[in-house]
Amino acid sequence: MKNEIKDTLVFEREALASGAKWIGGMDEAGRGPLAGPVVAAAVIMPLDDIIEGVDDSKKVSEKKREKLFDEIIQKAVAYKICLADEKVIDDINILNATKKAMTECVQGLSVTPDIVLVDAVKLALEVPTKPIIKGDALSYSIAAASILAKVYRDRLMREYDKQYPQYGFAKHKGYGTKDHIDALRAYGPSPIHRRTFITHFVDHE
Repeated sequence: MKNEIKDTLVFEREALASGAKWIGGMDEAGRGPLAGPVVAAAVIMPLDDIIEGVDDSKKVSEKKREKLFDEIIQKAVAYKICLADEKVIDDINILNATKKAMTECVQGLSVTPDIVLVDAVKLALEVPTKPIIKGDALSYSIAAASILAKVYRDRLMREYDKQYPQYGFAKHKGYGTKDHIDALRAYGPSPIHRRTFITHFVDHE
């Protein structure tokens, strides 16, 4: 089988063909962790000046993601990063918290997109949206957003690690690794733990 270069502009070209000028991409990072916020990012990228190496953030090394983060911000027509913290997640659940952060991102863009390509999540916005399953691997715009969300959240978790070093947030970024769960049982929850996510591991305070 021939090793073909993946075309990640199929959805963008489709949107351009239907008359869109500004095409947004949107993704989130941190729906699964036991601690910290969920972070959403929306970005409008110029499609005539593609950044090499932009892909689903999970497939890109941490060092490369950090570099791409800066390139994306420099080249973006507009971008916005928003978050919903652990209190919001506990209050309205993770899916609604994700949608809230995503909505704020689109509303906060300095340029209004004609359409927003979203990784899987269905949103009801004034701007047309198109949810794409595995969108971060299929769309350049969504992949760029996924890198912004992931790097921003990872940086945040490294800061939280300085405040709460006993949990190892810099290493696992709040995900439920064995080390994290062991620390949670040993020390109890920190202020940034999602209470609705940790009921299996610790008693409520």
